[in-house]
Amino acid sequence: MEPLVPVAPRDLDGNLFRLIGEDWMLITAGTPGAWNTMTASWGGAGVLWNRNVVFCFVRPTRHTFGFLERSERFSLCFFGERWRPALNFCGSNSGRDTDKAAATGLTPVGPPEGPVRFAEARLVVIARKLYADDIRPERFVEPALDRLYTQRDYHRVYIGEIEEILRLPPPASP
Repeated sequence: MEPLVPVAPRDLDGNLFRLIGEDWMLITAGTPGAWNTMTASWGGAGVLWNRNVVFCFVRPTRHTFGFLERSERFSLCFFGERWRPALNFCGSNSGRDTDKAAATGLTPVGPPEGPVRFAEARLVVIARKLYADDIRPERFVEPALDRLYTQRDYHRVYIGEIEEILRLPPPASP
């Protein structure tokens, strides 16, 4: 595995819509001793409160939710296509009863205080939580969106200030 290198948010290249919506990401919170991860395709990045931020959405029924609630920081990890089966697994199996690292071959790494990220990721965003709030059905301007919540398990949005972005180094010029 090639080591990741830091990159400034303004120098990040690539299509975030494709990265999040099509390639997917793992949202991870916790420490190397106690963590969970889940696959997600809802989220984004931008500038809010004069800070570079990312945001993601997690339902309270997900095991990762409790880790996000207890953690000050979280990571968003993006992978190459080779890791699609691992992302499928992490999105369809609960960490309550499955060791996701053992089942997928992903290697959790990170400082003792967290957050966990994965050695196999090609892009990692480390964020410090700034804000969290629940999606409230009475606030839908387009009521049809409520149909996405047949179980009434509305997501919580987490907004985090980007503290660090790590990516594979760009290819060397000939």
